[in-house]
Amino acid sequence: MLSTFLAYLQFKLGAQFDNSGHAISDTSWSAQLQGSERLWMLLEGTHVLTLMLFAGSILFVDLRLLGVTFKNTPVSKVTDTLIPYTVAGFIVMLLTGAALFFANPLEYYHNVIFRLKFIFLIAAAANIFYFHYRVQANRAAWDNQAKPPASARRAAAFSLALWIGVIVAGRFAAYDWFSCDTAQGFVAAAAQCSERSVTLAAVETELAP
Repeated sequence: MLSTFLAYLQFKLGAQFDNSGHAISDTSWSAQLQGSERLWMLLEGTHVLTLMLFAGSILFVDLRLLGVTFKNTPVSKVTDTLIPYTVAGFIVMLLTGAALFFANPLEYYHNVIFRLKFIFLIAAAANIFYFHYRVQANRAAWDNQAKPPASARRAAAFSLALWIGVIVAGRFAAYDWFSCDTAQGFVAAAAQCSERSVTLAAVETELAP
């Protein structure tokens, strides 16, 4: 069960244990990361800055594909210029995002907004693959066109919408508005809050002296 593994990461991995073999609360690597104000701020700041780099480079590529900006510049030149920044931003953003997730994995996993963000991410990645392997296959035929064909414009529009969804969902996931502590009905079911409750109860039993 994934919740059990995430609970292990959050409460046990790297933790100190007492003489009875129980993990001591707030000594796991996850808890130490969450409690480290400077490291947390560094990770979060770097994550936001590289998100801006990544999203900003994607924005200009999509706007060119939509025929809004750089109309007299070949699409290939725009993409070839910006792709290195996109890739660099994505790699650092992914690493810092994984570290932030590691600080509180069980809660993030059972947050319905975080799950929505993950869905947007998968859809955005699928759109990128579709664009590169299908739409861009005949780019030479429309590379210099001020307004690329409809298939390219659709891919760009989907890209903009999905990445905006990722950013907005990521921002809201940082709050506890939709956490299992307050969620009810469909939201609680979508986040599998009952599974979280069972996992936390088991953890509390194991951590009890």
